Amino acid sequence: MTLNTKLFDGVVIFCQVVKHKGFSAAAESTGHSTSYISKEINKLEARLGLRLLQRTTRSISLTAEGEIYFQQCKQLVSDAENALGMMTQSHVAPKGRLRISCPVAFGTKQLQPIISQYAQLYPQVELELDLNDRHIDVIQEGYDLAIRATGQLEESSLICKKIYQCEAFTLASKGFIEKYGKPTSPLELADYSCICYANMKRPSRWHYQSLTGDNIQVEVNQAILSNNAQMQLAMMQDGNGICRLPEFCLDNDTLATAVTLFEDYKKPIISVYVVYPSKKYLSPRVRGFIDLLSSKQNRDYIKA
Repeated sequence: MTLNTKLFDGVVIFCQVVKHKGFSAAAESTGHSTSYISKEINKLEARLGLRLLQRTTRSISLTAEGEIYFQQCKQLVSDAENALGMMTQSHVAPKGRLRISCPVAFGTKQLQPIISQYAQLYPQVELELDLNDRHIDVIQEGYDLAIRATGQLEESSLICKKIYQCEAFTLASKGFIEKYGKPTSPLELADYSCICYANMKRPSRWHYQSLTGDNIQVEVNQAILSNNAQMQLAMMQDGNGICRLPEFCLDNDTLATAVTLFEDYKKPIISVYVVYPSKKYLSPRVRGFIDLLSSKQNRDYIKA
């Protein structure tokens, strides 16, 4: 079989057109003229004998065949870029921008010293830290990696590495208990005002397990819904309801002054993961951060 030496001609241009949703934007991103982009797409379609793009005066869209071709081509282009990156960056210090998303409480209480270490080790890297409890889309929103705290990690194409694990506490203020009484079973939470975490898939559904291993699932009385753990904690301390928070959101004073509920039940386990796109080759700046998280010194610290 004769090798087709023009097999990849126009593929990168095609992927840029789809990525930027138009010829003009693709031309700007590649430094070519719009007419050049148009000619490359025409030649690619002629060589394949297929129409890949539907064009109007205002927009373009993929044909069914174009969608299939694009899904295959974008991975080829990504692999080629990663291979080039490995060759050109393997012997240079990490540099460029590193975008990290992390929950507020975990970032300020656990991750900050490691971020500081990283900044000192790699001064040529521009760090962009988004401390936000929102569940971001790593790929679509252009992050290099994210830190996620969850009781159960969702299925994903991202690579996930667990870096931390702790218990979750169900808490109420002493004033709240004096006013409304103390629930003795998680099932009673349907009758008490609860402060729920909005970034959970089912914020008002709380899970518990008895010491004998029986699973309990209860729909709590969702009186307050918040997307921020610090707000949940403050509302609980002011006597507005019962909340459930991971240990990394709490300090010794909080645990000493609040009432911990359901101590005759197993505390739910919250795990924290670093997640990043599933690429065979990572840039030095991303690899450097993941290696720092995984180093024995920080592994022992962050799990303390």
